[in-house]
Amino acid sequence: MNVLILVLNKMEYLDDILDGFVKVGVKGATILDSQGMGSAIAGSGQGNQPLFGAIRLFLDNAKPYNKTIFTVIDDEEVLAKAIETVKNILGDINARGVGLMFTLPVNDVYGM
Repeated sequence: MNVLILVLNKMEYLDDILDGFVKVGVKGATILDSQGMGSAIAGSGQGNQPLFGAIRLFLDNAKPYNKTIFTVIDDEEVLAKAIETVKNILGDINARGVGLMFTLPVNDVYGM
């Protein structure tokens, strides 16, 4: 059993990803509004180090918020299909500003 976590910066793909999850057998997911550390620092006006100024300049036109989607999947085949679905929809997930996806093993789940 694993949890699949996706921090999605390209929110225009949210519905496609959720539809894809349903098609491959993902039974449910939780979606949270989230914000990255860089945009939080840049937006707060805090951080006087030169790095923070560079982050502010970089993020001026960027959307400061994203969605974090997580789902617990107990079937390895469904997990693989869910990962492939995200990759197919987002294209190069390694490209800057697309998002971050990872899985973690889960030992015990209650209420699923």
